[in-house]
Amino acid sequence: MFNIVLVEPEIPQNTGNISRTCACTGAALHIVKPMGFEITDAKLKRAGLDYWDKLDLTYYENLDDFFVKNAGGRFFYLSKKAKKIYTDISFRAGDYLIFGKETKGLPEPLVRGNPDSALRIPMASGLRSLNLSNTVALVLYEALRQNGFSGLV
Repeated sequence: MFNIVLVEPEIPQNTGNISRTCACTGAALHIVKPMGFEITDAKLKRAGLDYWDKLDLTYYENLDDFFVKNAGGRFFYLSKKAKKIYTDISFRAGDYLIFGKETKGLPEPLVRGNPDSALRIPMASGLRSLNLSNTVALVLYEALRQNGFSGLV
């Protein structure tokens, strides 16, 4: 199992799509508050469809709370400012794939302070970013591929 971490997500449809991806792949979803929406938001529920009861979901009050409760984990920080490409890593079950909020990404010190585990997805220059839910799916499925899609049919 992999762990998807959303730090301060802002768009309910993205979080709903990501929750569906997590449920379909067996990945756990970790949400670090504050969120830009209520978890009861109809758009969030609609995007996640009927997968909510199949989701392994944990909330955290802030990043410090997340890191304390997951001490000893292997963390990867996705950012367009990272030097390493996500395919340069050998992912292992249990890894935490950490994604920042849609408008600002992850906190700069977190990315700069972890250059060996900060990862990016190559894309055309001059563009802001890929959609968050697409980015999560792309990186998660690479991690799953590297691990033989273990547990999936």
